[in-house]
Formats: sequence, C-alpha cells, structure tokens
Amino acid sequence: MQIRVSAVQYDLHSIHSFHEFESQVEHYVKTAAEYDAEFVLFPEFFTTQLMSIPNEYGEARTIEDLPDFTEQYRALFIRLAMQMKMHIIGGTHVVQRDGRLYNVAHLFYPDGRVAEQAKLHITPTEVNEWNMSAGEGLEVFETEKGTIAMLTCYDIEFPEIVRMAKAKGADVIFCPSCTDDRHGFHRVRYTSHARAIENQVYVVTTGTVGSLPTVDFMRANFGQAVVITPNDIPFPPSGIAAEGEMNQDMIITADLNLELLYKVREKGSVTTWRDRRTDLYGDWETKIAELV
Repeated sequence: MQIRVSAVQYDLHSIHSFHEFESQVEHYVKTAAEYDAEFVLFPEFFTTQLMSIPNEYGEARTIEDLPDFTEQYRALFIRLAMQMKMHIIGGTHVVQRDGRLYNVAHLFYPDGRVAEQAKLHITPTEVNEWNMSAGEGLEVFETEKGTIAMLTCYDIEFPEIVRMAKAKGADVIFCPSCTDDRHGFHRVRYTSHARAIENQVYVVTTGTVGSLPTVDFMRANFGQAVVITPNDIPFPPSGIAAEGEMNQDMIITADLNLELLYKVREKGSVTTWRDRRTDLYGDWETKIAELV
C-alpha cells in the first residue's frame, strides 16, 4: 500500500480575523489536494496565530483565550477534510478540559470523524509560561490507508513512546512541531531520524515559520518540513524522502510505500525492530498484548 503525504511549513504572521486564518489554512489544504495528497500535516501551535487577533481592547490575546476558538477550528478542518476527501492532521490546538490546558493534536477523517492525541511530554516553557498539562495515554489511529500515530514535537525525543506506538501497530508517525531556534529544531530532527531507524517506521514532521510579534513565546520560529524514512537500500541513503527549504512558507509532498517497511523489517540490511534485545530491556509489544 502507498500513501501520499503533504506537510505544511505554516507561515505565522499577525492577522485580524478568523476569516484570515481560515483562508490561509484552506490555501494549504487545496494545494495539498492538487498534489493528490491523502494526508496533510500542519505544525504544532500553529493556531497561536489566532492570538494575534486583537481583543476588544486592541490587545493580543493570551493562551487562556485560545480554547475559545476550538469550535471554529474543528468546524473548519472537518469541512475541509470532508470536502477534499483527505485525512488532515490539524497540527495542535490548545483545548481546555476541567480547567486545565492541553496541547492536542487532531486527526480529521474524510468522513467527518475527529480523533485526538494530547501531547504527552511537556516542555519547561509550556509548563512555566503557559501552565500546560500533559496527556495521559497513547493512542494509534486506524485509517483506510494504514495505522498512524500523532506524537507532538518533544514527544519524539523519547524513544519509549515511539516504540509503544510501533508496538500498537503504527507504521507512520506524524509529528507536528514548533521550535524557536536551531537547537530545538535539530533536537526534533535528529531524534526523528533515530526513531525511524529504531522502529523501521516513517516519520513525517513539520514546524512553524515566520513570526507573531505580539504573541509571547511565538516571536521566533525555526522550522522545516521533512518526510523521513529508515536508512536502508530501498529508501534514500540519507533517510529523507522530501524536505522543504528552511524557514520558507511552503508545502512538501512524498509517497510512503508501506510494503517497503514490511520488507526491510523482515530482510533489511539491518532489522532493528526484530533484533531488539527483549531479554535485556522491556518489550512494549508483549506488554501491550498483555494489556489487551
């Protein structure tokens, strides 16, 4: 089976209405549709652009205001996913539950369904400046094109959680990200490559670009979209199927061949998933089977 994926390097800039946000999102989705993409990925925290819309006092909004846009956000992406008949990973959006803020990735299905995965590992900035809370459980999501997982930015830096996703059946990890400098960007980038090699999965990641001068902690962005493969003969030697131009407003597209994953897991130059030493360290595949 083959999947065509697109990833958006979303240009953050100040706006004055939800309609401006809607128009920008629709532009990217329609561009992906023109390339016949079946999945399109938006970055983490890209809806912070809505915080730049002035409030009744002409001031930028705060993170506590962002959940007020949740219904509009969901309605927009549900409409586009159904209209374009594609799966959209709508980056992440901040939602409020029981008085707590969560950074939540959303999967919008072509039939109107919506699935969610809260970010599991929260950075110091998210905790100290935005009072964000961590999600409590990992899910994988069945689609007509295979099983995927959504792990947000910092999540990809933890090997255990990606191994759990693979043990649950995920072949593609979608990783919406948001980093403000080269250090953060390369942490996510390098660990994404490591996770693809360790688990013999595809990793699709992208980040925000541009700037929101009136929004605290979103004034600087350093991002690039990339589709990452295992490093084996059927794939590009660099493990890169496609990548964007750094810090540019653009979209990338690539095809993911799932049969190649199954082939290299069985008969690759290395078989990292099969060869893990479960006699020395935990086997998440067995633990998950026991839980089921």
